[in-house]
Amino acid sequence: MLSDHLYSRLSIFLPAGALRAMGRLNVPIYRLTRGRVMNKVGRAPVLLLTTTGRRSGESRTAPVVYLADGEQLAVISSNGGNHNAPGWSYNLRANPDAEVEIGGERRPVRARVAEGEERERLWRRLNGLYAGFDDYEANVSRDIALFVLEPRVG
Repeated sequence: MLSDHLYSRLSIFLPAGALRAMGRLNVPIYRLTRGRVMNKVGRAPVLLLTTTGRRSGESRTAPVVYLADGEQLAVISSNGGNHNAPGWSYNLRANPDAEVEIGGERRPVRARVAEGEERERLWRRLNGLYAGFDDYEANVSRDIALFVLEPRVG
């Protein structure tokens, strides 16, 4: 298995299309195995995040590294260090209601962007799970958003 730093260095050079293709393969395998396969990147756990397309209105699902923080989940819109943010982050900004799958469990969430001390604290913790996030941030000119996914009733 690749170390976090080596994986993050390699992924910076992958075109965004390659990451999307890997994501499309990850989603059905994750669902088929109820999250027993393709559920980690290094030590970091992976969830499936389903958002509503901001233009299409269709459901879009992407595998995303996450951190459990009490009842909340934290995800970083790094897009593997690519210069454009991932589509799911634009979707969350347009419509913060989403759904996550962890293992075989699905639950509704509402997203918000973490700021200030909360962002710094969650960023450090996520970077402890997957050391590539600092590398990604150093190699892009955009601000990488960190989203907090809060439980939503219904």
